[in-house]
Amino acid sequence: MRSSEEPEVFDGEASSASMMSGASSPYQPTTEPVQAARGVRGIRWDTEYLTSTFGILKAIEVVLSMIGFICIETVMLCSPCAGVYLFEFVSCSAFVVTGVLLLIFTLNLHTKVPQVNWSLTDLINTASSTVFFFLASVVLAALNHQSGAEIAAVIFGFLVTGVYGVNTYLAVRRWRLGEQRPLQTSEYIRARTASRGEVEARPELQ
Repeated sequence: MRSSEEPEVFDGEASSASMMSGASSPYQPTTEPVQAARGVRGIRWDTEYLTSTFGILKAIEVVLSMIGFICIETVMLCSPCAGVYLFEFVSCSAFVVTGVLLLIFTLNLHTKVPQVNWSLTDLINTASSTVFFFLASVVLAALNHQSGAEIAAVIFGFLVTGVYGVNTYLAVRRWRLGEQRPLQTSEYIRARTASRGEVEARPELQ
């Protein structure tokens, strides 16, 4: 009987020892690896932004800027070349900057840098692209050699100017709403605090 009870005591001691070692061990099972596996450090493909108004406008801007840049690059001879060079620089710059912003917003990379005001950054990009594309299209329309590539570049230049103009209008509205919301929230908190202080200052009615 004694020999049969000893394994039971040993098993109980082993189980209690394993529980104590597991409780004292710093390597406890957590759910963090499961949560981390859902995305690569928080980077995910945001289809909602890509199908939103701003995402669609940015995709159109990237495509039209690229087409305009390709058209102006096919111009072989120019004299003077000021209009060609200006349109080439504007279309290439707009294509790169807008494409990078589209990639940042689509992959949610802007959430990794909350110190940057991305609404204002997008507004500055769209507004400056609108102005520069309009100027470059006007200059190229006035200083061209009636070639098919230059005419096509002018057409696409004015088209992308209109798209950038619509994007600028919507970006201004979004930026104004973003600036007013913190103000409204602070005013609401201030009003609630003041009203609460008045209620506490009133004597209780018997």
